[in-house]
Parts: sequence; structure tokens; C-alpha cells
Amino acid sequence: MATRGTVTAFPGFDDRADAEILRKAMKGLGTDEESILTLLTARSNAQRQEIAVAFKTLFGRDLLDDLKSELTGKFEKLIVALMKPARLYDAYELKHALKGAGTNEKVLTEILASRTPKELMSIKQAYEEEYGSSLEDDVIGDTSGYYQRMLVVLLQANRDADNGFNEDLVEQDAKDLFQAGELKWGTDEEKFITILGTRSVPHLRKVFDKYMTISGFQIEETIDRETSGHLEQLLLALVKSIRSVPAYLAETLYYAMKGAGTDDHTLIRVIVSRSEKDLYNIRKEFRKNFSTSLYSMIKVMESCDLQVPSLWVPAFLIYKC
Repeated sequence: MATRGTVTAFPGFDDRADAEILRKAMKGLGTDEESILTLLTARSNAQRQEIAVAFKTLFGRDLLDDLKSELTGKFEKLIVALMKPARLYDAYELKHALKGAGTNEKVLTEILASRTPKELMSIKQAYEEEYGSSLEDDVIGDTSGYYQRMLVVLLQANRDADNGFNEDLVEQDAKDLFQAGELKWGTDEEKFITILGTRSVPHLRKVFDKYMTISGFQIEETIDRETSGHLEQLLLALVKSIRSVPAYLAETLYYAMKGAGTDDHTLIRVIVSRSEKDLYNIRKEFRKNFSTSLYSMIKVMESCDLQVPSLWVPAFLIYKC
């Protein structure tokens, strides 16, 4: 199935006219948040970058700085996310996951497990340009053990090419994983890291099927039994992403809203970062796997959470979810 976003380029786009609308929305007493929201969520990310250039050309002001000074809370976070180019937004999220006291392993796991090798190379470059340090070095400095080693393997962005199948290697990998986990006293984590981190996605899907035939278990069941903590969460995220990135991110969104409290940060990150890539596919997987629509669940969250600013949730609804 082809991947599809829900946000596309706005036809008849006029960067200067849009810049003037935004300036008017922020000028004088009070801020017209609805105009800002309506305009920015109806433009592609590339068009938003053109608006920012036009804004500086016309008014000598930085659009992102102005937006930050006029907005607050979740709505500000959403608009800032919308204004960042995709690779810079991922780099920004990773930097904040590694910054300060404590590491946000959840963000590291989600982004690094679900991005393609090409996307990871672009993120690494953006991170170094933006923050003057190596993403790999910062990850090594903030993580440890087999979790760190799996992240480092992923950051090499060096998966095998998708150039056909070697059935013998599929069977060998499946057997190696079985022997490294279920058949071994203890677990050979290194074998899981090497196979899951370097083989092509089509190859690994076949390995998972063969693993089920050989062992009688899904690979996720073995990971759950044989590993723990951050490594377990990363390996599971990786397997789910290999099976289907939209299904993995649909599950991520579901658990961000299920239970006490809403993980607004995850909602904003996933929906904004996938809005032009595969949010339509995520929406379909969400309905298929959780028997409700993403739209409905966000509306329930809105009615339950009186702290949600009235303009924050409609921003997601513009994504046709």
C-alpha cells in the first residue's frame, strides 16, 4: 500500500499574502490564534518555509520568533513543530530527549526505530549542523548497555539493500534468533542487535514468518520473554516498524491517549512529523486495530481534558483525522 499524508501543498499559494495575514493576526492587542491555525495547517511544510522568508522580507522580523512570543502552552508547541522542516524537527526532538537531567528513551526509541536509513542520515546531518555535535556521540554519552548498542547500529543507517531474497539466509537468521533466545540459557542480545539492525526490511519480514514456523512463537513474544527495560522497548518498536510503520505509530498514538492523562508531546510529534508522509495510513491502521477513529478518540480526549486549549484539538482535525 502506498503511503499517503493528509496535508498537501495549497493550490494558488501566495507566500507574501500569507505573510501579511500572519502579521495582521499578531499585530496590535491580542492574537488571532484561529487565523494562524487555519492558515498554517492548510499549507505544506515547504510552503511554510517560503512564508517565513516572505515574512522576513516584508517586515524584517523572524516569523518563528514572533509566533513563539505570541503563543503559549500546547498550542505554541504545535505551531513551532509545524514550522520546522521534517529533518530539523526530528533533530530537535532528539536533542531535547538527550538534553538536561535524564534521558527521554521513549522519544529516542520511537524516532530511531521508525525512520528509514535515508531519513536517519538526513537527521544526523541536520543535528550536527544545528547543534554542533554528533548525534551518535550524544546518544553514546546518554545511554548504556545493549540499548545503546542497538541505537548506535541504527544510527549507522546501513541496512542491506532491498535486492531480492536469499531463502537460505532467511532460514539461517530465523534459526540464529531462535538459538539466541528461546534455546539459550540467558540471551545472546548481540545476535538480535546485528540481525534486526542490519538486514533489509523485506528480508526481516520473511525472517519473522520463518521464525514463527520454526519456534511456534511470534518474534515479539520471544523479545518480551528474553529482554527487558529500554532494550526490550526498542526491539519491539523496531519489529513493529519493520512489519508496518503506520501500524506502529497508530499504536503509539493510541497509548498516548489511553488511560489517565494524555501524552500531548507524543500526539504533537507523531501527527506533525507524519502529516505529509503517511498520516492517512496511520489513520486507517488506527481504525482497523482499535475499532475507533483517531478523530473520535481525540474528540473524547478534548471533552475529558478541560485543560486542552480550545484551539489545540481542531489543529489535528484539520489533518482530516
